[in-house]
Amino acid sequence: MLRPRIIPCLLVREQGLVKTVQFGAGKYVGDPINAVRIFNEKEVDELMVLDIDATAAGRTPDYKMIESLAAECRMPLCYGGGVTSVEQAKRIIGLGVEKVAVSSAAVENPRLVGEIAGSLGTQSVVVVLDAKKRAGRYEVMTRNGSRATGRDPAALAGDCERSGAGEIVVNSIDQDGTMSGYDMTLARAVRAATTVPLTILGGAGSLQHVADLIASFGVIGAAAGSLFVFKGRYRAVLINYPNAAEKDALLAAARQAS
Repeated sequence: MLRPRIIPCLLVREQGLVKTVQFGAGKYVGDPINAVRIFNEKEVDELMVLDIDATAAGRTPDYKMIESLAAECRMPLCYGGGVTSVEQAKRIIGLGVEKVAVSSAAVENPRLVGEIAGSLGTQSVVVVLDAKKRAGRYEVMTRNGSRATGRDPAALAGDCERSGAGEIVVNSIDQDGTMSGYDMTLARAVRAATTVPLTILGGAGSLQHVADLIASFGVIGAAAGSLFVFKGRYRAVLINYPNAAEKDALLAAARQAS
């Protein structure tokens, strides 16, 4: 039986773990390998790691780092950053990663999603769409939010699903790092346009925000960065994740509210 997933999302820059606000300059918060070790102990549902500068800087995936992450990780791992070809995706999967995320390349080369799905299966292909409100509507941005595409995220998500994407991740640039809650309007638009598993990222600042998302959409991925690396009003760096009892209570509250 499918269940909602609560997913820490780790942002990596130059092999360091960072946290951004609205895709701005990131705050260094530690070593990603150490974070993975802590999340292992906390038995998280799944882990997402995104190298946020790889594509914008024209770099290929950091295979040495990916291999280290995969060797340490004891939960399903999704990795994205700098992936532009089937060969790169195959190499990443070969290192022990369960899912490969493509973002800018999925928009700039629409055939890539289908090519990776054809080689590795749809279950291994995740498309990450970074969306921002511009002139009163949502627009997909690429290359770490620096390039406008003119594409609507809901319509593009549907296209990616038809091309072979096994999962869509929608990341709100406006909500990123604000800890003020998910963009439910954006989530609802993309959910209506797709049938594959959907994960929402950007804005979670409390477990109540996670519960609200699950209450609204049922079986969904609730991803967060700041929520799981910061603690308290002063945002002290502390890797955290709900324990089994807290997660059960969260899911029960979401079911009751739905």
